[in-house]
Amino acid sequence: MTASDVAAPLSLPDAARVSTAWPFEEARKIVARLERTGKKEVLFETGYGPSGLPHIGTFGEVARTSMVRKAFRVLTDDAVPTRLVAFSDDMDGLRKVPDNVPNKEMLAEHLGKPLTVVPDPFGTHDSFGAHNNARLRAFLDTFGFEYEFMSATECYRAGRFDETLMRVMERYDAVMGIMLPSLREERAQSYSPFLPIHPKTGVVMQVPIDEMNVAKGMIVWTDPVTAKRYETPVTGGACKLQWKPDWAMRWVALGVDYEMAGKDLIDSVKLSGEIARALGSEPPEGFNYELFLDDKGQKISKSKGNGLTIDDWLGYAAPESLALYMYQKPREAKKLHFDVIPRAVDEYLTFLEKFPQQAPREQLLNPVWHVHGGTPPAAETIETAAGATTLSFAMLLNLVAVANSEDPAVLWGFIHRYAPAAEPANLPRLDALVGYAARYFRDFVRPAKVYAVPTDVEAAALADLHAVLAGFEESTDGAEIQAAVYEVGRRHFPDLSGKAKSPDGRPGVSQQWFTTLYKVLLGHERGPRFGSFAALYGVRETRALIAKGLDGSLIAEHEAFLASRRAG
Repeated sequence: MTASDVAAPLSLPDAARVSTAWPFEEARKIVARLERTGKKEVLFETGYGPSGLPHIGTFGEVARTSMVRKAFRVLTDDAVPTRLVAFSDDMDGLRKVPDNVPNKEMLAEHLGKPLTVVPDPFGTHDSFGAHNNARLRAFLDTFGFEYEFMSATECYRAGRFDETLMRVMERYDAVMGIMLPSLREERAQSYSPFLPIHPKTGVVMQVPIDEMNVAKGMIVWTDPVTAKRYETPVTGGACKLQWKPDWAMRWVALGVDYEMAGKDLIDSVKLSGEIARALGSEPPEGFNYELFLDDKGQKISKSKGNGLTIDDWLGYAAPESLALYMYQKPREAKKLHFDVIPRAVDEYLTFLEKFPQQAPREQLLNPVWHVHGGTPPAAETIETAAGATTLSFAMLLNLVAVANSEDPAVLWGFIHRYAPAAEPANLPRLDALVGYAARYFRDFVRPAKVYAVPTDVEAAALADLHAVLAGFEESTDGAEIQAAVYEVGRRHFPDLSGKAKSPDGRPGVSQQWFTTLYKVLLGHERGPRFGSFAALYGVRETRALIAKGLDGSLIAEHEAFLASRRAG
């Protein structure tokens, strides 16, 4: 809490006006925009190409846009109406047959046609576009996003874009003057912003315009196969626009005030913004977020499958942890691979635990405020003999490891002994976390473990700890056990640098002691606070674990596991 907060606690709107959290910085851009334009409501938009299924980037864009929307509502004391439109570009032509659908031969017969005309290969909807739109809406609904769905096909056919399409015709030369310098010479020679729908084949045609009658709102073009000339209105859904002019036209027609885009679309945003200005309108506010990288630092590609899917993440962690990951540093490239999940989960739990004690200004900087739309839930704590505490994902992963069981019921047995009042029914988030930890350990942690053989010095220290802990077998006080662990460490691994000292002035403990505990007993170089771990796992069980580390049983058991995995 800052001195200014103590002197005069800030109200939520006042805290929002000075908050440096990026959603509030974005929201202030929208406030300034309203002051310029005089608009009385704000339209946020996210756009999708419905030729594929929703993916983790879809979640990220809607989650981040929703965070900015909530920040704007707080900043303006909810006095300005806001809407979020999820817009589907479902009038695009089917460019290729996806690999993950049935009836590929049937789809191949409809290449080039609008997705809302192509039959549904799954047989559940009127068209392939309708099928994927339904999947998109179900996806967004699963996460509780508040949005309005909008279809390009419906907007074009219903005439919602007609006025702006006519403006594109009227300012055709200006639009072409913006687009042509961005195209390769060969492409520029045949480029037209208008794509007529073939009246016979239904294909979205990419052909040059032969003639244009602005007064009638008609274009004339030639079928390159039959050489037949056609006259097509640009309104009523008989034509659509190339995607950059289409993006700009949509901004103008719908009055979009804010839309995000990935870093790979920076040039497209710039061109579409210039077209929007040429049409007499101001392009929306927004920012370009960075892209995700795989574990090798390569850009994630849906076609390569070299990163996490949303189902991957949600198989090992709750949606809130993914929303936190999307919130953090959106302008920086981040690795999106399995090993980022545990840290994201534990960061979420830490932020949630801190939130109630923070002043409004700090709460608005806390990611859970944004993850939960301003009303984060209370952290789940368990009551132990030493007081209330929380269990981290890392702690549960280690519990799974030493319990030698991936059965949640077995893990709850340990938790219940540590905190007798703790039950899955009254701790649903912890219960889910136990299941996530068991699955994550099975698939990623256990195969990567490398148990160390203790040196003579390390073995002596472990034997000493084994003996000392005999006096704590009935204890569940993590702090008390940790103090005993420190005393053993001080005897065998004192910190001789003088940098670390105990409160009573005695030498501190070298990190080598804790590294020894983790490498010999847990198979990792890092681990949880050992006293807390022993309290949860049980001191008697911890002593048995030390004995197995000393006699080589842990290494033998792990080698047997790896052999069975290779054989299986």
